[in-house]
Amino acid sequence: MATAKKPAAKTAAKKPAAKKVAAKPAAKKAAPAKKAAPAKKAAAKPVAKKAAKPKTARKPNAAFMKPMTPSATLGAVIGANPLPRTEVTKKVWDYIKKNKLQDDANKRMINADDKLKAVFGGKKQVSMFEMTKLISNHLQ
Repeated sequence: MATAKKPAAKTAAKKPAAKKVAAKPAAKKAAPAKKAAPAKKAAAKPVAKKAAKPKTARKPNAAFMKPMTPSATLGAVIGANPLPRTEVTKKVWDYIKKNKLQDDANKRMINADDKLKAVFGGKKQVSMFEMTKLISNHLQ
């Protein structure tokens, strides 16, 4: 109890508001009971962490690594051979950067040339997030 009164006195010196000082002693009395319970939980948590630590190396999702065959229109941009989705996206980005098709004002937008316009469904400009959705329509 003596330790509980000392912090209350310090807070009274820092904050002259009487309402806050009156409310804090009530909270301080209940606080030691609450602090004791989380201490037990905190002791249990490191045990759980130690049990979970031996992890294996992260494996890529098999669905992303499955080779997909691009359509003829997408094949004109990245090639006709089957590739995983991740590689398709990389190749499309390589094509965009090589031909400087990224919008200068807004880098999230891609300006389509003739080949990409066919892939993007006739749209002149597409956001990079919409691009992946449109490309997935051309993969089988």
